[in-house]
Amino acid sequence: MLRTLSISALVWAGAATVSHAQFTEGFTGEAALNGSLTTGNTETTDVGFGLKLAKETDQWKHSIKASADYGKADGEENKNRYALGYQIDRDISEQLYGYANADYFSDDFGAFKQGYFLGGGVGYQILLDAPLTWSVEAGGGYRSQKARLALNNPTGEPSRTESEIAGQLASDLDYVFNDKVSAYNDTELLYSESDTFLTNEIGVTSQLFDSFALRASFRVEHHTDVPVGTEKTDTISRIGIVYTMK
Repeated sequence: MLRTLSISALVWAGAATVSHAQFTEGFTGEAALNGSLTTGNTETTDVGFGLKLAKETDQWKHSIKASADYGKADGEENKNRYALGYQIDRDISEQLYGYANADYFSDDFGAFKQGYFLGGGVGYQILLDAPLTWSVEAGGGYRSQKARLALNNPTGEPSRTESEIAGQLASDLDYVFNDKVSAYNDTELLYSESDTFLTNEIGVTSQLFDSFALRASFRVEHHTDVPVGTEKTDTISRIGIVYTMK
């Protein structure tokens, strides 16, 4: 497993370094690669990629995020999901800001095949100074998602798409232990009449050398209302290499 991760990390890091100057001018952020390989009685492969970029001007901030996860177990694909998001912030005061955001996801094995959210609201930076920073957001918008049918489809009903007004709450908490180790806890709640979606991700990052760090994270995603035969809760455990772009 470690050998596989090391080879993948070196290849990915080289590509990231070469493309950094060409595609991320004016942006700061990070790219993360994680994966695992198990052989023997069972054979499993998991690969994940994450990207976060941000660009700030005097009063505006642009944030881009993307993630992808792919997995196989005994030759059968069991994970194929990705998500994209964009947010723009406008400062109102030192701690208060307004925002607009757009998010999209696709999941071949989740309770919902795909969906998107378009909205906006206000955010407040409760704690501004290290080692602890904390911001919260509240807003609303338009949400649409397509449910997945159970494999045996016991109801005989077609896959449904719910499109409706939704409310959104979010919390972003970061703590810097020292110049080598930091942690984060991100929570988001998306409420609508048909389903409420709650996510929480906690992670620890440890600096390795130069712009590279090691990160371990755990993410929980929970839907309150899902199609018959599908699970309400998904979890994702990750460990991998993070490349910081400055």
